[in-house]
Amino acid sequence: MKQRTTLGHSSLSINRMGLGCMGMSEFYGSFNEEESINTLHKAIDFGVNFFDTADMYGSGANEQLLGKAFNGRWSEVVLATKFAVMRGPNGEFLGVNGKPEYIRNACDQSLKRLAIETIYLYYMHRQDPQVEIEEIIGTKADRVKQRKVTYIGLSEVGPDTIRRAHAVHPITALQTNCSLWSREPEQELFDVWQRTRNYLCGIQSAGARVPDRGDQEPR
Repeated sequence: MKQRTTLGHSSLSINRMGLGCMGMSEFYGSFNEEESINTLHKAIDFGVNFFDTADMYGSGANEQLLGKAFNGRWSEVVLATKFAVMRGPNGEFLGVNGKPEYIRNACDQSLKRLAIETIYLYYMHRQDPQVEIEEIIGTKADRVKQRKVTYIGLSEVGPDTIRRAHAVHPITALQTNCSLWSREPEQELFDVWQRTRNYLCGIQSAGARVPDRGDQEPR
């Protein structure tokens, strides 16, 4: 359980087993705050130190839950949260927002709910199609300069978007839906494997490039 890994080229070291906390506040049926807090504490005791949430989970309730659960134990925790998916006063979904002013406010609200000064890993949950990725990452990079965020992550984006984002500021982590029922991300991995196999077999030169299929995002 306590095997560690370093994310990307960053210095962020986490235990390989993490815990997603979304279901403790929404989507997966009933939930109980006391049981959730006990589960979070037990996870830390078992060696889990990487926890994932988002400001839209329970319309902020999940961040508040983690802020309460980790009070006094933050030195044992690496937390990731996300912004971009807007929720209304009754929990309704209002679309995606990547405008700089929204990002700044979302970050400040997450810090307030979590009762911390810095978010370890801050993901863009989904990309606002009306805002260029360079502007979004530039705004997040400013949060890093202000020490409100330490590392930047992306969620559910394609390879071209990742490259453009990384050119603005180092991207530490990518979160994407990949399972036996959602296997679209494997296509990019297959391209890399196929290119490597061709090179090792003498079919393709080392400098050759697989044609870019565009920014195909998993749905």
